[in-house]
Amino acid sequence: MLKLKSIPKTHLFLILILLFMFIWSALKPDQLGTWFLEVIPVILGTIIILYTYNTFRLTTLVYVLLCLGFIIALIGGHYGYGKVPLFNWFKDYFQLGRNYYDRFAHITGGLAAAMTIREILLRKFQLSPKFLIFLVLGLTLGVSASYELAEGLVALIMGKAAEAFVGLQGDIWDTHWDMSLALLGAICGLLSLSSIHNRYLALLKHY
Repeated sequence: MLKLKSIPKTHLFLILILLFMFIWSALKPDQLGTWFLEVIPVILGTIIILYTYNTFRLTTLVYVLLCLGFIIALIGGHYGYGKVPLFNWFKDYFQLGRNYYDRFAHITGGLAAAMTIREILLRKFQLSPKFLIFLVLGLTLGVSASYELAEGLVALIMGKAAEAFVGLQGDIWDTHWDMSLALLGAICGLLSLSSIHNRYLALLKHY
C-alpha cells in the first residue's frame, strides 16, 4: 500500500496528471481496440511503479521521464499514432510523407527507458562507466525490439485489424526506424541527462 504522507508532492502531481490523461485518452478514442493495445504498456508500467514504490523508489527525474513517455503513449492511443492533429499539421505544412508522431514517441520512449535502466543498474550493481553505457544502450534496444516483436505477433494474430496498431503508414522500414530512434533517444538521454541524474541519485543517500 502507498502511504500518502510519504509521497512527495511532485510524485502526487505526476500520478494525478497521468490519471487525468488516462481518463481523457479513454474517452471516445479513434479506435477502441487499438487504444487498448496502445495503453497496455502504460497500465502495466504504472502498476509496476506503484507496486515497487515503497521498496524501490526511483528518482523524481526518472518518474518525470516515465510520466512523459506514458502521456505520449496515451495521446497516441487516443488519436491513433498516424492521426495526432499537431503532427498532421506538421505533415501538411512541411509536405511530409507521413505523420511523424510515432517517431517522436520512440525517441522519447528510448530516452525514458535508458534513464530508468541506468538508475536500476547503478543502484543494484557496481559497473564501470564504459560497461554501464554499453549495457544501458543494449538493454534499451532490447526493450524496443521486444515491443516490435509484440507488434508483429499482434499483426499475425489480428491481420488487417492490427494495421492502425502497427502503424507502418506505408513504410516497410518502419520497424527499423522505431528501434533506431529508440536507440538515438537513449544516446541523447545519456549525453544530456547523466550528470543531472547523478545529482538526483546522490540525494537518495540522505534518506
